[in-house]
Amino acid sequence: MRPVLNPLVLSLKESATLAINARAKELRRQGANIVHFGFGQSPFPVPEVIQQALAENTDKKDYLPTQGLPELCEAVAAFYNNEFGYSFLPSNVCVGPGSKELIFEIIYLTEGPLIIPAPSWVSYGPQAALRGKAIITVPTKRENNYRLTAEELDNACYNSGQGQKLLVFNNPNNPTGALYHEKEVKELAEICRAYQVIVISDEIYAMIDYDQQAMSSLAVHYPEGTIVSGGLSKSFAAGGYRLGVVLIPDSLEMVMASLRSVASETFSAVSAPIQYAALKAYGDFETVRPFVKKTTDIYHYVMHYLHARFIKMGLNCPKPAGAFYQFPDFDNYRAPLAKKGVITSASLAHALLTENSVAVLPGSDFYLPTTNLGVRVAGVDFDGQHALDTWPGSDHVTKEYFREAFPKIIQGCECIAAFLNQFM
Repeated sequence: MRPVLNPLVLSLKESATLAINARAKELRRQGANIVHFGFGQSPFPVPEVIQQALAENTDKKDYLPTQGLPELCEAVAAFYNNEFGYSFLPSNVCVGPGSKELIFEIIYLTEGPLIIPAPSWVSYGPQAALRGKAIITVPTKRENNYRLTAEELDNACYNSGQGQKLLVFNNPNNPTGALYHEKEVKELAEICRAYQVIVISDEIYAMIDYDQQAMSSLAVHYPEGTIVSGGLSKSFAAGGYRLGVVLIPDSLEMVMASLRSVASETFSAVSAPIQYAALKAYGDFETVRPFVKKTTDIYHYVMHYLHARFIKMGLNCPKPAGAFYQFPDFDNYRAPLAKKGVITSASLAHALLTENSVAVLPGSDFYLPTTNLGVRVAGVDFDGQHALDTWPGSDHVTKEYFREAFPKIIQGCECIAAFLNQFM
């Protein structure tokens, strides 16, 4: 039998991040000494207090309200208001099986094209494609750390016509680690308000902010049009728990009402034990805060180590300020790479994996041109439990300790350097 499928689905491929993760794991299973810079998953254990809360609530078997456990919705609203200065109510919160699913459902239920700054996370575009929605990619500049400017957004909005439009805005950014600050966000907010843009502010990395200036959000400067998304996967290190949240302002109540309806006909409700575990994370955040601060300090050190190594190799790489990614490009090696037959980021990523055992993701997966030579590096290939147990603090890291605690980070840099040495 040959089934007839939705043509919008036939155009999709497996998520690039999940595909590289499966490929790297399979190579390791076969005995290959792979450095896995391809998948952005927290290496740290789930905080013990959250694990304990999950264990204590395994008896919770009843369906919870579609919008989420009421106590959890209250805790999530309080968490975001206290930590980021927002003004959400518990009624503005919806809990789902990962922020990825919630973003997809909001994209699905709203009309208008989706504006995506490039580079951005790999799944926004495919999610819009599943809806048959027009996608407007807005190239950003390396010299501006790949941050979207008000002028670039203005041009995209103007050229997309008069109808409703959506902007997905990831801050801190995956894949670049870029962080937007107050002045930039205010300017973007003015453009969003002028065109009445609905914003999905993907703030899944909001707590992993190690810049000297705090992150600023469109939810503060354009609250009437901004939906915030987050979840347990990154700063709480619980990606496999699959719990995400969105916070939708009263001014977009029609979106919330429609989301409740769609959720009720799809996932119904998130696993009850997981929601009770999340209640501990959000409702008693002070018990988790030391974990978040310590892991962010570790990310900060590792990311700046990688950045320094990449710059020394002659790669172009903006300095990250949040999340756990780097986005180096090999443009300075374009001519010798072309002689080797490497003219795309995909062929570059393939060469790094097959010749030097480093898994990265090509920039073309993040809405950049095929011939762009950027790659995303996820600097999380280390034993998170060991790092957490032994971390001396950024000011006390020695070369000996770093080599012992982060051998794959060092190995990855040495493998990339060896790849480049052939062109010297």
